[in-house]
Amino acid sequence: MTESNRKTSMRSHMCGEISDGLVGNEVSLCGWVAKRREHGDKLAFVDLRDHTGIVQCVIDNTVDVRSEYVVRVTGVVRPRPEGTANATIATGNVEIGDCVVEVLRSAEPPPFPLDQRADEVDENVRLQHRYLDIRRERMQRNIRTRAKVNAAVRGAMERQGFVEVETPMLVPSTPEGAREFLVPSRKEPGSFYALPQSPQLFKQLLMVAGIDRYYQIARCLRDEDLRADRQYEFMQLDAEMSFVSQDDVLAAIGEAVLSAAEAVTGVRPDPIERITWRDAMERFGVDKPDLRFGMELKELTSIFGSTEFKAFSGAACIKGFNAKGAAEEFGRNKLDQMTDKAKRMGAKGLVWLKKTANGYDSPVAKFLSSGEQESLTSTLAAETGDLILIVADEWMTTCGVLGQLRNDLGRPPVHQGPYRYVWVVEFPLFVGVDKDSGRPKPGHHPFCRPHPDDLHKFESDPMSVRALAYDLVLNGWELGSGSIRIHEPEMQRRVFTALGISEEEANRKFGFFLKPFTFGAPPHGGFAFGLDRLVAILAGEENIREVIAFPKTQNGQDPMTNAPTPAEAKQLDELGIRTLAPRT
Repeated sequence: MTESNRKTSMRSHMCGEISDGLVGNEVSLCGWVAKRREHGDKLAFVDLRDHTGIVQCVIDNTVDVRSEYVVRVTGVVRPRPEGTANATIATGNVEIGDCVVEVLRSAEPPPFPLDQRADEVDENVRLQHRYLDIRRERMQRNIRTRAKVNAAVRGAMERQGFVEVETPMLVPSTPEGAREFLVPSRKEPGSFYALPQSPQLFKQLLMVAGIDRYYQIARCLRDEDLRADRQYEFMQLDAEMSFVSQDDVLAAIGEAVLSAAEAVTGVRPDPIERITWRDAMERFGVDKPDLRFGMELKELTSIFGSTEFKAFSGAACIKGFNAKGAAEEFGRNKLDQMTDKAKRMGAKGLVWLKKTANGYDSPVAKFLSSGEQESLTSTLAAETGDLILIVADEWMTTCGVLGQLRNDLGRPPVHQGPYRYVWVVEFPLFVGVDKDSGRPKPGHHPFCRPHPDDLHKFESDPMSVRALAYDLVLNGWELGSGSIRIHEPEMQRRVFTALGISEEEANRKFGFFLKPFTFGAPPHGGFAFGLDRLVAILAGEENIREVIAFPKTQNGQDPMTNAPTPAEAKQLDELGIRTLAPRT
């Protein structure tokens, strides 16, 4: 915002705009008193703060202004006396003198200091007084970073011909993999709306409706356990496109993401890399790989093909990675703890070897032949002081356990640069089997289009079928996911059949969604990514609560409003609801 459109009838400038170029000019500023310091009997220094910064004002000592008073100060900009400049603030070379102070509102002392010291305050206290917490520089920066991201995303989507459409917040209950929030209907007692987990069904209907390119910065809600990267309600960029391939969707979403990053950092990131899901699992052990550090998993199965070491003999998959220079850091206690963790994750065990000048220091080294040890050294580029970790098990278990250990040992904080975006493509269409029905479970959702190259084995080997599905990952955090959709009813029936969803069940749950597809649905695909997560990383925060104005705690509570609260008996009567005592 420029100086001209910040000006109001009460102020001529913002605090952070005061500079050497304004020396000699009279200015009017409005803001909060950040600090007051006495200077003899006649003068006091007041640091005046607004969201742009702090400026020092020299006032009459008899004027009663204290911390967090809201004031208007009119005075003349002048250089600070020699030797008193403050290099830690942008306005540190100047001050406001000859001040006239108008107290617009007095204030009680805040419950915690509104500066960096508040970072050490209990989070519940900060959230209880969130309106004060947001006054702080850190929170102001985060909220404004969020606004920059939203504006950049909207600009990128508009430039690419997308149309912003708002979809309903009261929707029918649909199984999308997470627990929904239900809203009782007063007009139809015993019936419920659901709050949307995503606009998925509606955005696809917009493609049937001919909108062609839809987007929305959508509010979504899921009743699931909260953690650092998850809230009950969250914001996502939601988009859908007609007559497109996977490449078209990735290009459009990539433009929005890179534009957002550029708006915040001033630097446009490199084009987004792309790897397959299989490659991500083989190399990193997870489907949301962090590419900022090495320690990639290496295939070792062939090295131990004829081994006499029983733990490796006959194993379906043997993999390992090299934690460079970590041998000294990990004593026996730490290694035992790591082994226990591997077992809790489903592995039969964990083999560790420390590379020494004379070979390997490990309880299992004596069971490995010299040839196996030499091949291991070569494959993992092992040098003295390195720590080798190996798992032998089923492929998925081996990859998953090593992937978690790799992250534990090497992953830097999520917001620490560089920013490494990556598209993960070709996810499995089905993942695992439902214990009760024996049917495959969808990898993303039931509307993902199978990969055309795998259709010949859809019925004979469904677990090997890939989907035209893709995730966007940044520094090991999944930002979002999407897919090319099924637009033909007959293909949708094949998927439902594989999932054990009967035609009657499909019509009951998705009839309103499937019927329109019989009237001519175009090929289409889309994507959604979490704005909270993207903003958190770009703002340098580990927790998305720090970039949300009014978040919930990890227990799902709002200390400021005390939500959730019990409903009054009259409200429950109108809705025909009776509450039960909590289960013990």
